[in-house]
Amino acid sequence: MSFREQLDLLLRARYPLLYIPTQEEERVEAAIAEAARRQGNRAVYTWDFVEGFQGNPNDQGCGRRNPLQALEFGEKLPPDAPAILILRDFHRFLEDVAVARKLRNLGRAFKSQPKNLILLAPHLAIPDDLTEVLTVVEFPLPQTTEIRQELERLLAGMGQRLDGRVLDELVRSCQGLSMERIRRVLARAIALHGELRADDVDLVLEEKRQTIRQTQILDFYPTRAEITDIGGLDNLKEWLLRRGGVIF
Repeated sequence: MSFREQLDLLLRARYPLLYIPTQEEERVEAAIAEAARRQGNRAVYTWDFVEGFQGNPNDQGCGRRNPLQALEFGEKLPPDAPAILILRDFHRFLEDVAVARKLRNLGRAFKSQPKNLILLAPHLAIPDDLTEVLTVVEFPLPQTTEIRQELERLLAGMGQRLDGRVLDELVRSCQGLSMERIRRVLARAIALHGELRADDVDLVLEEKRQTIRQTQILDFYPTRAEITDIGGLDNLKEWLLRRGGVIF
């Protein structure tokens, strides 16, 4: 089941509290907004610790620097008004006993209302007392179709065309990166020589090296070796060829 299908199902089934571990706020919030439109144009409210709630002028700044007040805002919405509340970086406040208790209370209240509260965080961190009320929804990195669309949009904006094989290679090399990192490395390539080229795959691999280096656990070694250069392991090589969409 795709993320879109799973999110639509959970919203329709009135799962009150969803937790999406992701660093791609822009992409996931766009996906949530699309889901809200598909389900009768639900109102969407977005909160972060610094700015409070954003979007609706009447609620601008509500809950600024106050995560408990952000949850109380959800309680004050009309019970029959469909709504989705997005709370960014909320994992930082889950250890607070008052915040945890209010989340559990909201979970019970929202079961009978057309409302969902969605927590966004870069990493998964759920205290034991909230595991029964929060439903985790995995948000995947950009897939080949989405990466290709982004590349084609960029090329069209520059009035440039790429050979199909070069485009395919760039798409494959970008797999495993967030959309923000893809845009950043492509912007670097354009700044370097004014267009996208086949050898920009090396820049993408360097961006992957940077991503892996930030984990402080793994290292990344690019290679130009072909699978035919590996002796033996016929079954493994056959499986790898079938799984040609691997990240690296």
